[in-house]
Amino acid sequence: MAKYLIRGTYVGDGVKGLMAEGGSKRRDAVRKMCKSVGAKLESIYYALGDDDVFCIVDAPDNVSVAAMSLVTNASGLVTITATALLTVEEMDKAAKKAPQYRAPGE
Repeated sequence: MAKYLIRGTYVGDGVKGLMAEGGSKRRDAVRKMCKSVGAKLESIYYALGDDDVFCIVDAPDNVSVAAMSLVTNASGLVTITATALLTVEEMDKAAKKAPQYRAPGE
């Protein structure tokens, strides 16, 4: 499975829902959603700043993460973005590849 960083920002009534339910209930809901697509919630943290919540998720594929993103964003109560994460070993492999590239204007 691949790891993803999911960043979320609560919007409007989503903030009110978080205040009413608390972080633990939201964690349980995220965990249940992940499980429903064959993914696993590794960790969840709330934060101060532009994003309200950060999750690390192990998911079987991009399609599963896209499905979670679609259903969450469609709620209108929270917006999320997902970033695929690479392991150190995957970055080592990438660094050894030699893609052919021409920069713009060269």
